[in-house]
Amino acid sequence: MWTYILVGLVALLAGVAIGFFVARKYMENYLKNNPPINEQMLKVMMMQMGQKPSQKKINQMMSQMNKLQKK
Repeated sequence: MWTYILVGLVALLAGVAIGFFVARKYMENYLKNNPPINEQMLKVMMMQMGQKPSQKKINQMMSQMNKLQKK
């Protein structure tokens, strides 16, 4: 009787652990292939805030965001 409970508990914990790592890997790949903000979105956001976006400024902001994303 106790062995069935123990086996069930171990199987449940293993399933949760495997599910966590699979979901984490899936999300990492999804965000890598579909970044949340691209240059066009950044340009539109800056124009909405009343700033005239230069390519240099956009490149600086994109590199800064990529650096933060890698951490």
